[in-house]
Amino acid sequence: MGEHLHSSGLQIGAAYSALAIATMISPFFVGMVADRFFAAQRIMGVLHLIGAGLLFYATTITDNTLFYWLVVLYSLLYMPTIALSNSVAFSQMSDPGKQFPWIRVWGTIGWIVSGVLISNLGIEKTNSTFIMAAIASAALGLYSFVLPNTPPKAKSAPAGSASKALGTEAFVLFKDKPYLIFFIAAILVCIPLSFYYGFANPFLNEINVSNAASKMTLGQVSEGLFILSIPFLFNRIGVKNMLLMGISAWVLRYICLAYGNTGSNLWMIYAGIILHGVCYDFFFVTGYMYTEKKAGEKIKSAAQGLFTFATYGVGMFIGTWFSGIIVDKYKLAEGHNWNGIWLVPAYIAIGVLVYFILFFREKRQIQQAS
Repeated sequence: MGEHLHSSGLQIGAAYSALAIATMISPFFVGMVADRFFAAQRIMGVLHLIGAGLLFYATTITDNTLFYWLVVLYSLLYMPTIALSNSVAFSQMSDPGKQFPWIRVWGTIGWIVSGVLISNLGIEKTNSTFIMAAIASAALGLYSFVLPNTPPKAKSAPAGSASKALGTEAFVLFKDKPYLIFFIAAILVCIPLSFYYGFANPFLNEINVSNAASKMTLGQVSEGLFILSIPFLFNRIGVKNMLLMGISAWVLRYICLAYGNTGSNLWMIYAGIILHGVCYDFFFVTGYMYTEKKAGEKIKSAAQGLFTFATYGVGMFIGTWFSGIIVDKYKLAEGHNWNGIWLVPAYIAIGVLVYFILFFREKRQIQQAS
């Protein structure tokens, strides 16, 4: 596959949009099917095993359209496993607030390990990356069957509605103006996020940064470190300052990528990667905490589901397609005008930052935890 598929920016963006589509659909599957009829660990195992087969099949495809639909299908299988794995983990915890971060950090470690392996094995630009992913998916699928039994929670409950699975109970939060302002900002900031997820690696490879995948794992190291600071800062500087720092980091990241190079400004490339921890943790992780605080116990789950649907679903869907269009617009005879490409998400992030500064007004007792 790696030797035969030649993808434009729009095609790369479309492939990444498959995850956004799956994010919008998976709440219905988990809320209306998985939670009612199947033990979480068993259906997670089946989904990973089928996904492994699709990943192996992807290595044989030479048609871009067929490849896109295969990615969509795989994403529809993969995205529900995130909620299912959380369900298995939480069912075994006595104090999720303290215990879950120590489980979640292994996901970051896995991301780092995969990036280092792909880079050091020299398979970054080949279909071997899909073979590696397929092997990991198959192993995870088999492992799922030996996880603690997590029976369906809603088996005896009344059938859930599609709107409830989507989290529409949390629409009441939109009556709160500060939260509505934040919610819109969260969707908009997913547009610059999509540029990094979809095109940071092609950018690094095109400007001949060695071992690009390995160097990008510095972003995950940064994410793991900065997430530890969030409880401390959230209680002291407040949610608005945390969110402003997160949005500002997006601006700085894309300026660094726009003007970085493999010469005297190589440090800017590294800075753009390492800023990932501030960009992601200070906005999205803080955003989940803010959403939980505003929602309260009664609609907490619905609010988190709605926030995920809007950001990683709607926001990322818009962002992946838009970023693909922009990358194609700045295509040159050989390579791309990356300075022009990276300045686009920088300008968008500046717009979101100005919007947030002007309109977000939160009460002090909400901004800071008691």
